[in-house]
Amino acid sequence: MRSASILLIGAGGHAAACIDVIEEDGQFTVAGLVGSAAEVGGRVLGYPVLGTDEDLSALVADHPIVLIAVGHIKTPEPRVRLFCRLQDLGCQMPKIVSPRAHVSRHATLGIGTIVMHGAVVNAAAVVGRNCIINSLALVEHGVVIADHCHIATSAAVNSGVQIGACTFIGSQASVRQSVRIGERCLIGMGQRVITDCIDGAHIPAIKAVS
Repeated sequence: MRSASILLIGAGGHAAACIDVIEEDGQFTVAGLVGSAAEVGGRVLGYPVLGTDEDLSALVADHPIVLIAVGHIKTPEPRVRLFCRLQDLGCQMPKIVSPRAHVSRHATLGIGTIVMHGAVVNAAAVVGRNCIINSLALVEHGVVIADHCHIATSAAVNSGVQIGACTFIGSQASVRQSVRIGERCLIGMGQRVITDCIDGAHIPAIKAVS
């Protein structure tokens, strides 16, 4: 049986990583991507960039199943804005899980969330809508992650942690069990979070020792 088509919103590096997960999962076939004006007419891993955000209404009429494939490093705002617009357009935003990830059958994922290669989402974890659980990330049992968050590569979120909406946990950061992290926080690469963080907290990445 032919798999359904999916339109990716974004045409950069994160989109390429999403394509790799989608191809291995096999649930969907990539119809194309939405990028910047300069990217239109080009290809990402062989798939065409069909238009820009201005073309979304027409594109989703033909391809109503979509995935936001814009990354979240400096700010969550592009992903949040796109999510709201795609909801208004009536799009379907499925959960995408790499066959090389483990998501417990006792865990919950929100719509539009992608779990990438090697990631683990353990029992009784709850991950919100439009989140990125990136390659090799660990989300332990009982963790609650709100909407529009990014748990970056090899980050470890230990049991019972609560993370507010639009928060970024950087690569190889680790969060101690039962810690509460507020909304719109930025936890830098390699950090060790052992106490609660208020909304908007910004903990910069650990600097390399020269």
